[in-house]
Amino acid sequence: MKEISRNDLCWCGSGKKYKRCHLEMDELIDQLEKKGELVPPKNIILNENEIEGVRKASHITAIVLDKIGDLIKEEVTTNELNDFAHKLTLELGAIPAPLNYMGFPKSICTSINEVVCHGIPENRKLKDGDIINIDVTSIYNGYYGDASRMFIVGNASEEARKLVKVAKECLEVGLNEIKPFATLGDIGFAINKHARKEGYQVVREYGGHGIGHKFHEEPFVDHVGNKGDGMILLPGMVFTVEPMINQGTFRCKVLKDGWTAVTADKKLSAQWEHTVVVTENGYEILTK
Repeated sequence: MKEISRNDLCWCGSGKKYKRCHLEMDELIDQLEKKGELVPPKNIILNENEIEGVRKASHITAIVLDKIGDLIKEEVTTNELNDFAHKLTLELGAIPAPLNYMGFPKSICTSINEVVCHGIPENRKLKDGDIINIDVTSIYNGYYGDASRMFIVGNASEEARKLVKVAKECLEVGLNEIKPFATLGDIGFAINKHARKEGYQVVREYGGHGIGHKFHEEPFVDHVGNKGDGMILLPGMVFTVEPMINQGTFRCKVLKDGWTAVTADKKLSAQWEHTVVVTENGYEILTK
C-alpha cells in the first residue's frame, strides 16, 4: 500500500489534506506504540462527518426514550412499549437496530427488576414498584446511536430507588474520566469504586462497546478496571458507557430464551447508558 503523503487526502475520508487532518495524531500514535501503549486502531477513529452521523442517530434514540417514558405506568405491557418505540423510530426516519439482530425478536430491550439486560418485550404488565430499563438503538443513514434509561413504576421501595440513583451516578463518574490520553481502565476503575462504596457490585459479563457504522465495534468497555490500564482514549473514538449495577452478586445467568440475562441471586439490577465521543478537551454525550 502506497504511503500517504502530507498533501494527500486523509485516510479517514474527511476530504481534508492529511497534514490538516490526522497527520499529527498518527505521529502521536506511532510514539505511543513505540512506548508499548495500547492505542486504538485507525478504523475506530471517526471523522467529523461520521461523528455527525452518529450524533443524528443518537438524537433519534434520545427522542424515543423521552417519549416512551410518558407511557410507563402500571398495567402497560412491555410489548406495548416495544410497539410504540418501533413505530416512532420509523416515523423519525430510522430503523430499530435490535430487531432481528443475531435473532433478537423485538425492537427494544425491556429489563425489569432482576433482569440485567437484553430483556425481551412480552405481554407482561408493569406493576407498582417495578424498576425497568429501556434500551434503544437507532440506525439512521447507516449510523448507530445507543442509550438506555431506568424508569420507576409507582411506589418502588427505597432500596430500589437507591439502586437506580447509584447506577446513574456510576455512569456519570465513568463519563467524567473520559478525555484524551486517559484509558478505558480509568473508566472502569471509577465506576467500580463508586458502586462498591455504595454497597453494590458491577456486572463483568457485559460492558460498553464501540459504535458507529456497526452496532458493536471495538473497543470493549469494561466497567471494572484499573487506572492506567487498557486502550488509550483519543479524539474521534465513539463508544458506549453502560454500567450494570447489581444489588447482590455481580454474577448473571442467561435464561432459556438465549437473551435475557438475570442476576444469579435474583436481586435487583439497574443500568444507564450513553453513546459518547472523545473530544479534544474531554467528551460529548451524543444521546442527550
